[in-house]
This record gives sequence, C-alpha cells and structure tokens, in this order.
Amino acid sequence: QAKPLSLLCRLLVLGATLAMAHACPKYCTCQNLSESLGTLCPAKGLLFVPPDIDRSTVELRLGGNYILRITQQDFANMTDLVDLTLSRNTIGYIQPFSFGDLETLRSLHMDNNRLTELGPDDLRGLVNLQHLILNNNQLGRVHDKALEDLAPALEDLDLSFNNLPSLPWGSVRQMVNLHQLSLDHNLLDFIPEGTFTDLERLARLDLTSNRLRKLPPDTIFARAQDSLVLTTPYAPQLSLSLGGNPLHCNCEMLWLRRLDRDDDLETCASPPTLKGRYFWYVREDEFTCQPPLITQHTHRILVLEGQTASLRCEASGDPAPTVHWISPDDRLLGNSSRTTLYPNGTLGIGITTSKDYGAFTCIAASVAGESTASVEVSIIQLPHLSNGTGQPAQPKSRLSDITGTSRVTKGAPKGPPEKVVSAAEVTAESALVQWTVSTTAPKVKMYQLQYNCSDDEVLIYRMIPSSSKAFLVTNLVSGTRYDLCVLAAWDDSATTLTATNVVGCTHFFTQDSFPTCRSLPSQLLGGTMILVVGGVIVATLVVFIVILMVLLFFHLNGRSTRHPPPPPPPPPPPPLERNLETMKKYKISHGADVASQCVCFGVMLRVVYV
Repeated sequence: QAKPLSLLCRLLVLGATLAMAHACPKYCTCQNLSESLGTLCPAKGLLFVPPDIDRSTVELRLGGNYILRITQQDFANMTDLVDLTLSRNTIGYIQPFSFGDLETLRSLHMDNNRLTELGPDDLRGLVNLQHLILNNNQLGRVHDKALEDLAPALEDLDLSFNNLPSLPWGSVRQMVNLHQLSLDHNLLDFIPEGTFTDLERLARLDLTSNRLRKLPPDTIFARAQDSLVLTTPYAPQLSLSLGGNPLHCNCEMLWLRRLDRDDDLETCASPPTLKGRYFWYVREDEFTCQPPLITQHTHRILVLEGQTASLRCEASGDPAPTVHWISPDDRLLGNSSRTTLYPNGTLGIGITTSKDYGAFTCIAASVAGESTASVEVSIIQLPHLSNGTGQPAQPKSRLSDITGTSRVTKGAPKGPPEKVVSAAEVTAESALVQWTVSTTAPKVKMYQLQYNCSDDEVLIYRMIPSSSKAFLVTNLVSGTRYDLCVLAAWDDSATTLTATNVVGCTHFFTQDSFPTCRSLPSQLLGGTMILVVGGVIVATLVVFIVILMVLLFFHLNGRSTRHPPPPPPPPPPPPLERNLETMKKYKISHGADVASQCVCFGVMLRVVYV
C-alpha cells in the first residue's frame, strides 16, 4: 500500500512540474502547434516583459503594450525563439547584450517605439537575423558597430521615419544578402561612393525625403533601367526612389540623368537656373560644372621661428572644390600634431621651423578641374645658445657691419674692440642692457634679447621695438652668471625678405641677495626717531608732574605757618560721628583749594599730552 502511495505522489509532482513548465503568463495566450510554442500578449497593457514566459517559446508577440525598456533577463535562455514582435510600445532603452541568447532569431520588429540611439552592443548576438524593422522611432545615431553581427545575414532593413543624419556605411556595404533597404524620411545628406557596389541582390532602395544633394556614381543604379541586361542570374531590377531630396543638378548628376527614367517626379533644387524643374526633363547639356577658382589666398607671410602661422586659401566652384596643401619639400600635408587643415581651406602651422621656409602650394580640386596658388613663407631664424659658451650660432646674412659702430681705416692702429652690448646697473634682480648699432646698417624692424643663466639651459626671449637701445631685464636670480645676446631683424633690400643678425653678446653676474650693511636702512632710522621723540615727551611729562607736586607741597606748608595753631581737639566722638565731623571740617577748610588745584593740574596734564 505504501508503494502505490509513493508512486502517486511522484506522478503528482511530475504533473505539477509539467504544468509549470508550460504555464502561460497572465493575460497572454499560448498556442502549441506542431511541437512549437507561441506566446501571444498583444495590447494587454504590459509595462514590462513577463518574467514567466516559457523559455522554449518559438514565437513571441508583445506589440501594442507600454513596455519601457528591454533588459538582459527578458529573453535569457530563449534559444528557440524565431520571431519576436515588440512593435507599438514605449521602448526607449535596450540594455547591451539583451538579445545575446537569440542566435536563432529570424525576425525582430521594434517599429513605433521611442528609441533614440543604437549602441555598439544593443543588437549583439543576432547573427542569423534576416528582418530588422526599426521604422517610426526617434533614432538620431546608429553606432558604427551596432550592425556588425547581423550584416551578413540581413535581408530586410527598415530605418525609415527617423532622424538619422548618417549610417554605419561600412556595415551596409557588407549586407550582401540585402533585398530591401528603406531609408526614407531621414536626414541623410551624404552617401559614400561604392556603398552599394556589392549589394547585387538589392531590389528596392528608398531614399525619399532626405537631404541628399547628389548620389555617388555606382554600378548598382544602372539596374534601375528597364532595358538593362542582367549580368548575373540573381540580380533583380532595382526600384529606386529619390523624390523629396534637394538634388543639385550639375555634372556630378549627369550619370543618373542618363538612366532615362522619365516616370519619376524628382526636381532640381539648385543651381538657380534649374531650380524647380523636373530632374528627368532637364537636357543633358544643362548638367554643367564650374572649374575651381582660388578667390583669396595669402601671398607672403613673415613668421618668427617657433611661432604659429596661418596660410589662407579660399576657392569657389561648382561643385565646391576641396583644398589641399603641398609643403616646400613636395609633401602632401594633412591634420597632424603640427599642422591643421580647416574646412575653409586655411592651413594652420602650430610651431614653425626653418624647414618651413619656401613656397607652399594650395591646390583647389574638384571633378571639373583644379587651380593652384603659391604662398611664400619666410622664417626669422633664431640663434640657439649652448650653455656655458654663451656664443650663438650666426644666422646667414649678407651684411657684416651691423655690429660695428665705425669703419676701420686702412693703416690706422688697431685699438681694443669697442663693446657693442653692455650690462650696467646690475643688481641682485635686474640689469640694464645697452647696445649700439652702426648708422650704416639697414633699417631695423625690431630687436630681440635672449639670455639664460648658468644654472638653466632654457632661453628667455624679449622682443623690443626698433626705437629702443636699452632694456631693463628683471626677475633675475641673485649671485648667478647670465649670458645675453642682442639680435636685430631688418629688411634685406636684395631679397625683400627679413634677415637677422647678432648685434653683440655679453655676460654679467648678479649681486648677492645678502649685501654687507654699509648704512642704516631708512626703516631702522625712522623707528629710532620715533623712539627718541617718544622718550623726550615721556621725560618732559615726568618732570612737569614732579614740579607740580613740589609746588603743591610748598603751598600747603605756607598756609599752615600763617594761621595760629588750632586749639586742642575735643574728645573723640564715636567712630561714625568722628568720621562725619572730620569730613565736614576738611570740606570747609580745604575743599575749595584742593578742588581748584586738582582742576588746574588736570588741565596742565592734558596740554602736555597734546
């Protein structure tokens, strides 16, 4: 009897387990057809994916609900899922790797949601996906790696009615099995050339209502003609939709005009002569271009070595030309740590060197031709001091008398050389540098001081106007040797360029910051005078007080000698009466004199204090 009871319990447990395994979520309908399970939960007011969905579900429909987000737990272990519908929800976020277990998924519908972005791992794992429907969302960006896993197997991609300014065109190029691509009603303004070259199975391409001004010439568009002979047995005729784009009808679009499709209603948005005309009704000879023309550019620029330089080059044409720059050593320049190419054609050089001396070439190129211009760059080279020697490397120059103050007469006795640069009034922190230049030297544009101390190899530069012949160098280190040179920049009349030469060099030692005390500092003298004056005032006050006390003493003694001695005192009263009597007598006999003397003494003290 015990054995049948045990067997019954086991059957009940097994039945409960099977019932739980195939339990249908609340408000959902489950269908078992041909050993496949379908879970249908459309328009049930769900706020999230039900957690009790059978993991062996093959078809899952969750459309028309209020699901806000997709998480990694929603579809975990659903390795048999083939069709997933999430349309018409409020999904705004997909957690990365949420579809990682759905390797068998063939169709994913997520249209009419609130997605704004597809991250690099949002669709990771969908390696066998064939249909991806994402239209009517708010997509503004699709990451370059978002479509990597599903690109080879994808057959239908719908991204229409979004806000996409661009797409991961590299992944689109790998969708060799793609049959239908819907990109209409977006913000696309550029498609790279060769994007559709390998998409030989593409049968429908919808680019309606974008911002495309042109399409790149591609062999795939030739299949849009009715009379085309198919080159491969599986290449279908392409259905191309371009309406609603601001097409620029110039020579770049001539290849599309030659497709001879007069059944569409695309119009030209530019140039002004063709604006508003139907694209397929414009004659081929009206699709023209204008060759590039450089309108403004820098002719000549003078730059001090190590400073920045900006070379300007603006060009016009139809289509808009692209500006390139060639260096003096025939190298094509691009964006680097030292050079920057700006969209308006300007070339920026961050740090100029002597190698930048020469002619830079600006090239404006387009499909209609090219135009060039030359920019002369002159570099004012700086001599470099080596620590310890103090002698700079002399720049190349055609003039040799700039550092002299007078010409040497032939046969005259040679005296000691005159010092052109000198340092005077040297203190612990400053030095006055003076120099002289020959009157026969060319006109100087500016002077430059460069100096360093014996403890530091970094050169310090100071730019000085040409009208100055002296400069006060400050912020020096005390007790240190300084090597200093003066350079001059002037116009070379032979080459119309700017040349530099060394006026002269010198060295000096700054004073020690703790000099010997030779005189009293002004602060010490001022403090001493204050103490002396204060002592005199105090001594005068003490003497005056002593004199007043002596006068008061003699005054009281003189008064006592003029009056007869008082009668013998009466018997002492009680203590309280005796004190009152004494106070009355003192007030009557001496009260007035004492009060007047105290007042006089206080007034005199106040006068002395003032």
